[in-house]
Amino acid sequence: MILFVKFISTNYLSERSKKCQNKCKMFPLLAWNLLSNICAKLIDFLKNIITSKDFISRNKRSAKNFTRQRKLPFPLLIVFLMNLIKGSYQDELDNFFKVLNGYQVAKRFVSKAALVKARMKLKHEAFIELNQQLVAFFFQSFRPLTWHGFNLLAVDGSTMRLPHLQEIIEHFGVWKSAKGAPCPMARVSQMFNVLNKITVDALITPKSIGERELASKHFNHLQPKDLILLDRGYPAYWLFLLILSAKANFCARVSIKKWKIVRKFYKSGKKEKIIALYPPPTSKVKCKELELEPVPLHLRLIRIELDTGETEILITSLLDENLYPYEIFSELYHDRWPIEEDYKVMKCRIEVENFSGKSVLSIYQDFYAKVFSKNLISALSFPTRQVIYQTNQDKKYEYQINFTQALSKSKGVLVLLFYRSVKKMISLISDLHDIFIKTIEPIRPGRKYPRNHKIQRKCFHLNYKPIC
Repeated sequence: MILFVKFISTNYLSERSKKCQNKCKMFPLLAWNLLSNICAKLIDFLKNIITSKDFISRNKRSAKNFTRQRKLPFPLLIVFLMNLIKGSYQDELDNFFKVLNGYQVAKRFVSKAALVKARMKLKHEAFIELNQQLVAFFFQSFRPLTWHGFNLLAVDGSTMRLPHLQEIIEHFGVWKSAKGAPCPMARVSQMFNVLNKITVDALITPKSIGERELASKHFNHLQPKDLILLDRGYPAYWLFLLILSAKANFCARVSIKKWKIVRKFYKSGKKEKIIALYPPPTSKVKCKELELEPVPLHLRLIRIELDTGETEILITSLLDENLYPYEIFSELYHDRWPIEEDYKVMKCRIEVENFSGKSVLSIYQDFYAKVFSKNLISALSFPTRQVIYQTNQDKKYEYQINFTQALSKSKGVLVLLFYRSVKKMISLISDLHDIFIKTIEPIRPGRKYPRNHKIQRKCFHLNYKPIC
């Protein structure tokens, strides 16, 4: 009798355990379905903006533009430009309408001449505004990842090759190298949320504008719970004061030769120290321009010994040693690496240097449209993270979405999302999530590859566009 009771209780607990396990497996799926619906709401939210009279009025270059009934009206032009254009005008147009109308063979709806005329009427600021709206929606509705309660942001800049045309050269400037002819070049910069893979703000400007100046423009978007990660080229008293004036915080790598107080700390051999940083004369001038009151800044210096034998010095506004102990800062600074990877995505995957037009306006349109599209795909893929983690947590490595494949699979589908019913839209998003979850790659910790600065970057020729 005792054995029988024991057998029943064991079976009962076993069945109960299985039910509990099944429920645990359902939680990420329920969260996935919930966030799929939020993704659909995001698309609907953006669609309402694109079709609104106020948005169209703000972002057309003349009051007369987009007033007649054309084959390429304002909303359709926006969706076309955000479809990660890489090929020739006509090829991209034919494929666009083929996907939109569900044809098996492409038909001619709009000529490339009509597209050129249409995009001349569109302000590039339309994509900047759309990106700002997307970012605001994401952080309000998607429950983004944080670090110790902070939104972890990184700022970094790069350069971008441009088509060799006189109008573009006069606007953006050229890069004069030791060998070869001068190359048209633009300066780009972005403020990137490294945990959620979202570009909060991006800029493309003439090459003559420096990275610190562009960073100061990004900081107009700072919030009190933001923490900025900065590389060695950025530290400056006035830039630190600008961040703190927005009630945000920062952690930056600083050169050992930067300031006397940093050199003294380096030679002392101490692990960390609280210092007072006083404004140098050059920063006082900059503070006056920005209407900031120059006062001594109390900051924290931290020494990190790298595996390579190199010593890294960090400077941060996080002073509380109990809340932010010494041990967390090595990993914290390393967390800025995703912004470097994002530039690789921009230049190699979505080919942001593969411009579709020959005017200054088209350069701005292409750049901001591709940044917006990249952000949109990143937001749409966000719900899959927890599902991927849950389904692969027993494996040797942690897994993540293959974002290159996510970009590839999303081209064309982005078009349909903006021109299908809500029910069909949710179905398309669910199908996208399904392929995202099946296309993953392991995160192998500790892998390092030295940079090869001799690699020649791919050049894109306006007269030789790919066929797909």
